[in-house]
Amino acid sequence: MSTDRYVSPLSERYASKEMQYIFSPDKKFRTWRKLWIALAETEMELGLSENGKPVITKEQIDELKSHAEDINYDVAKEREKIVRHDVMSHVYAYGVQCPKAAGIIHLGATSCYVGDNTDIIVMTEALKLVKAKLVNVMAKLKDFAEKYKAQPTLAFTHFQPAQPTTVGKRACLWLQEFYLDFRDLEYVLSTMKLLGSKGTTGTQASFLELFNGDHETIDKIDPMIAKKMGFEGCVPVSGQTYSRKMDTRVLNVLAGIAASAHKMSNDIRLLQHLKEVEEPFEKGQIGSSAMAYKRNPMRSERIASLARYVMIDALNPAITSATQWFERTLDDSANKRLSVPEGFLAIDGILDLCLNVVDGLVVYKKVIEKHLMSELPFMATENIMMDAVKQGGNRQKLHESIRKLSMEAGKNVKEKGEDNNLLELIANDPEFNMTPEALKECMDMERYTGRSEVQVDAFIRDVIAPVLNDNSDLLGLSATINV
Repeated sequence: MSTDRYVSPLSERYASKEMQYIFSPDKKFRTWRKLWIALAETEMELGLSENGKPVITKEQIDELKSHAEDINYDVAKEREKIVRHDVMSHVYAYGVQCPKAAGIIHLGATSCYVGDNTDIIVMTEALKLVKAKLVNVMAKLKDFAEKYKAQPTLAFTHFQPAQPTTVGKRACLWLQEFYLDFRDLEYVLSTMKLLGSKGTTGTQASFLELFNGDHETIDKIDPMIAKKMGFEGCVPVSGQTYSRKMDTRVLNVLAGIAASAHKMSNDIRLLQHLKEVEEPFEKGQIGSSAMAYKRNPMRSERIASLARYVMIDALNPAITSATQWFERTLDDSANKRLSVPEGFLAIDGILDLCLNVVDGLVVYKKVIEKHLMSELPFMATENIMMDAVKQGGNRQKLHESIRKLSMEAGKNVKEKGEDNNLLELIANDPEFNMTPEALKECMDMERYTGRSEVQVDAFIRDVIAPVLNDNSDLLGLSATINV
């Protein structure tokens, strides 16, 4: 590790090796060479010739293939110092290794042929890795929701105590957010198309020249290149580049995942403050340099921190696509080199953290029950009132009595710091004519969670299980957290 220059924490601390490789120079330049091979091979197969003689031979293609992986970076680097052009430097370096094919490398193409097609290929592979990790996060959340689907817990609206839910039902709210992201990701993945080989302004004029105006043959170029590169097709029209709106759509998917992760991590942080749920805490982990007793939710905090970056990062391609002039301007280049890779590296780190956190979530049932029971008497008043009416009480009088007694109990809790004694106050009020035993029956927590358990079962069965079954080959991932 270099200590005398800036190193991105996305590489050093957060992103996986797999995602880092996808955006590595090695992946980029090897893809360039595969694209040059695909182009030359297509031109040969379509019969590109001059005066009846083939312009490209199988011997040249074989030579290109023999050096597709062993890139002579030193030659390319020295050449770039002279020509100040990265693509032409690598064309030259490839030609040094392949002297017989040197003259036909990049024939008819512009720089965006390798640059833009590689960007699409790299983003597609990165989206597939994101998909795999997202599916695994969903699977872990599904398991958690099923395990705690019947565990009553205090629900909150405005972070104020509200009608109870279950721990599993709350987890389904997180799971549903990720499910929506998954569907968006699948759709965007299904629309990823290569630029193809469109020429300097997207008109394919260079190929019209190469193939002597044969439009029927030229129409075959892009589909053949796409097939060789593992894609279903190329965009039908373009300027010099593919539409930069494609980058916007991709990063919007990442931003959506980030927002879902942020929401979940915030809930977990609040629940950890309440001591109801806790993220994993390793045996030797230090929570605070000053307060040794602390167990800070640092993983969830990191999820929130990285998620904010990804959500804001999505503005970059949106602004870039909005400000492209005509067939292309180069103000996209530097921005793309930063915003797209770093968005993926950050979401990769987020999903690894989500996997780690959800897999190790600890639920403290006794604390949950204590908090619920401290509020449940207030929530049970309607049931108590109905039971008292059945015993012959007057509904209006009982309602007024409960209102007054609730105020008194609330005052005892807030001003005196005492336990909630509403049930005791009701038991001592002859208006209700209810025994402590009868009141205790009203405190069955499961009476107040509604259809939470049923909703969890239905949601997992009808919505989540089909996704996990269709993507079972992606399951089984685990995450390594660096720090």
